[in-house]
Amino acid sequence: MNLLKQIRAFFRLIKFVCIITVYLIHGSIIYFTNKDPILRRRRLIQNGSRYSQRLMNAFNVKLICHNPIQADERSLLVGNHVGFVDILCLQSVRPAVFITSTEMRNAPGLGQICEVGGCTYVNRQNRKSIHEELKHLVSTLRDGFRIVLYAESVASNGEQVLPFKKTLMMAAGLAGVPIRPFVFNFRDINGEGVQFKDRDSVCWYGDQTFGPAIWRSFQLNKITCEVEFLPLVHTTPEDDRTVIAEKIHKMVSDKFVPFVNPNV
Repeated sequence: MNLLKQIRAFFRLIKFVCIITVYLIHGSIIYFTNKDPILRRRRLIQNGSRYSQRLMNAFNVKLICHNPIQADERSLLVGNHVGFVDILCLQSVRPAVFITSTEMRNAPGLGQICEVGGCTYVNRQNRKSIHEELKHLVSTLRDGFRIVLYAESVASNGEQVLPFKKTLMMAAGLAGVPIRPFVFNFRDINGEGVQFKDRDSVCWYGDQTFGPAIWRSFQLNKITCEVEFLPLVHTTPEDDRTVIAEKIHKMVSDKFVPFVNPNV
């Protein structure tokens, strides 16, 4: 059985590498042939959405989407983050600009994937630049883009929704667009429901490196995930950001299904 898992993982890895290679080529063509930065980003995220669907097939991921948003909705999407599978699922539903770190941008391979995916960046190591980053997010929202903010700042281990960072959520009110909370859940792994023993095969968090993390996911037979979009939250620049962050965190947490450690 273990040998079969390894063989399956190997062929999925080959498929993954092929899809990523074509994605990078296609994305690079878009990147260098579109001089208008707004049009370039729009085409990059549309391209990213198409290839996210193909990558989900490589992982044998089935997605259930509840309350899908309209294609033309302008909003700041705020929800939970457990690794790379939720990114693929969310981007496959509707194209959006993802916020990631400058550390990710500088990472070999992953940085190129993010760059031709139309991502925007924040420096989580130096918060002195946060107000400039906030202005950039406001400008991107006003340009008509939907933005995904993982307000936990880092991926969780799937046992809980981490506290939400507050400042970047202010971009919605400043740009005059609503916040659209969402929750991502794993619903079934290998036909056995959601069990703690599978947590590290689907969650990418902490100090884990990308290669071993996706290799564990490739060894799984099938994964069923769920994205649920929650009611809009309208804010203004005058709102208390702590109150808004806590409200949205509760909305997401109430719908989140955690991995439960049976030994705790």
